[in-house]
Amino acid sequence: MGKSTGGWMAIRKQWILVSLLIISLSTALFLIFRAAFDVCEENHREKLRIPLPESTVRISNALDFMKSKLVLLVSHELSLSGGPLLLMELAFLLRNAGTEVVWITNQKPAEPDEVIYNLEHRMLNRGVQVLPARGQEAVNIALKADIVILNTAVAGKWIDTVLKDNAPDVLPKILWWIHEMRGHYFTLEYVKHLPNVAGAMIDSYTTANYWHNRTRERLGINMPQTYVVHLGNSKELMEAAKDSIAKRVLREHIRESLGVRNEDLLFAIINSVSRGKGQDLFLRAFHESLQIIEKQRLQLPSMHAMVVGSDMNKQPKLETQLRDFVKENKIQHHVHFVNKTLNVVPYLAAIDVLVQNSQARGECFGRITIEAMAFQLPVLLW
Repeated sequence: MGKSTGGWMAIRKQWILVSLLIISLSTALFLIFRAAFDVCEENHREKLRIPLPESTVRISNALDFMKSKLVLLVSHELSLSGGPLLLMELAFLLRNAGTEVVWITNQKPAEPDEVIYNLEHRMLNRGVQVLPARGQEAVNIALKADIVILNTAVAGKWIDTVLKDNAPDVLPKILWWIHEMRGHYFTLEYVKHLPNVAGAMIDSYTTANYWHNRTRERLGINMPQTYVVHLGNSKELMEAAKDSIAKRVLREHIRESLGVRNEDLLFAIINSVSRGKGQDLFLRAFHESLQIIEKQRLQLPSMHAMVVGSDMNKQPKLETQLRDFVKENKIQHHVHFVNKTLNVVPYLAAIDVLVQNSQARGECFGRITIEAMAFQLPVLLW
């Protein structure tokens, strides 16, 4: 009886810690997001009488209770896509609060990867420990950690692959951060352990409702306690959004490198290239727009489309199809491909309109949406 009571108390303690972490993350991200609101809605703030945080308030204060705790972060991959970059930002927030942070990447290519090398060293320079995904050391850290954060649904495979018989001891302290909502992620191979974790954290209410309904109807399992934590912008991006001189210089530089004049209209989709992100739909719609303009002889500035997020090594078939479409329709002088980048600021400064695939084929709330809003750009969602 004593052992059972002790085990229940340990689980209750872990659940409370996870709940506190989620509430604190909500606070930190809210303060960041409100900073974005303040930049974009300067005139409305006075009318709505929204109080501003004191300048002396540090975002990390919300996480001070995590000082000296051990947190294990498990990412399905390490790349320049949204999920891993958000988890990295969380790692740095926790480190600033004095948390011991260990990072594990579940899936790595067999050959050396320059992006992974650079991102891992960026974390190491900030005091984040980086460990291999497999082996006894990973299991020991998971057992010892106060909280384990799984990033994305795909990371669920790590539980069975690595933890194996130790999974029941780790599940009660797992916070599962889910970003996806495409159909092929709703499989027991990924998410069968969801009902037994301490909690799930999801980026939007739409996505949270989708997960609750799909897991129950398709898989016959229930979601754990679920929290919606809206994303915020980084401090660096918000500072750049307020610097009008820097934005003008970046706009001129990027446009000159693309051969786009200042008076031309530049549309962009800024996402890692993949089917679900909708770059093919974007280019098709852009081509149809050019045809309408020509057919109706509309007097408009020259229009250009920019796809930021290309990686021929990751999506060679789709990347080739996109370029073939551009070539076949003879719009090479209007379409520009830019490789994946950690810094989207120059491209947000350069464009006139951001186009975002919004849950049409499974895209969740893309952070690039509010980043564009911070730059006071119109955002077209479909």
